[in-house]
Amino acid sequence: MAPIDPEHVVITEPVQGSDIPVQLMYVETMDGLYTTIGLRMPAGDGPFPIVLLASGNGGGGMAWVRDAVQNQGYTMERLLDAGYACAWLRYRTEVELGYNTGGRLVQGERTGRGLFNRSPLEYEDEIAVIEYVKHLPPVDPTRVGLIGMSHGGEMVLKITSEYHGAAVAVASEPASHEFLALTPDETAPLDHKTQLRKVEDMKMVEVAKVRGRIDTDLAAQRISTIRTPILVMGRETDHLQGIFRTTYELLEEAGKEVEWVSYDHPLHGYVYPRRGTDGTYEVDEVQETAIRGVIDYLDGYLKVPG
Repeated sequence: MAPIDPEHVVITEPVQGSDIPVQLMYVETMDGLYTTIGLRMPAGDGPFPIVLLASGNGGGGMAWVRDAVQNQGYTMERLLDAGYACAWLRYRTEVELGYNTGGRLVQGERTGRGLFNRSPLEYEDEIAVIEYVKHLPPVDPTRVGLIGMSHGGEMVLKITSEYHGAAVAVASEPASHEFLALTPDETAPLDHKTQLRKVEDMKMVEVAKVRGRIDTDLAAQRISTIRTPILVMGRETDHLQGIFRTTYELLEEAGKEVEWVSYDHPLHGYVYPRRGTDGTYEVDEVQETAIRGVIDYLDGYLKVPG
């Protein structure tokens, strides 16, 4: 066994039901702390386009990544079949209103070392991962795509508003209430113990209701700097469907390169099927259609003609 480089830790392990293993990696973020990814490569020498997968708010570290690769890897398998390198990634825990209150990250220097105006946030960890994978020899650095689901979908918007190093992105069921500067109603009360908002049951189904509760000027300012093509995916029965649709509409009204699709499915996170108790993936026709549509969309930006 080759020795592990302490500065570039890579541990390879098999993936259930696949001939393609996963490379478990620790990636340095902006402040020198490390986050985790599980990277897989298709057969061949590359250079490959790469798609990074994110879901929900952060935390969980390497244990979370290993579980996602092994038990929530159906979409990853389809990407590999289509010739993409891909990685499940993790990032630090979401900070309540950290994006709204912290402002843009300013990086300076003091006594020869880095100095920030605030700590990096979870979406900035994803930016660090994007920059890391671009330097991996089998990866084409000009062909990086993102798929973010739920809070991961909101991260797509935060990332592309500030960073232009991804070629294309998919925001699936994007819980983008903070990005849109939405003021919740009584369906998102404060937790009396922590004074943090409880948004899990927030009811934002209607577009008109959402538009009436966002800071339109601030949302438009954030959207104005987006250059990355984005596919926004909704879910017909979701209690945040109004946020999903409003996100798309504001991007479209701003003249951004954006598409919309919405599916009727009972699972929040339908784009990432999980294994059932029998060890096989539970995937229905709607999910197959949605995942195929995602890959077709990515192909339009990441595949080299011919």
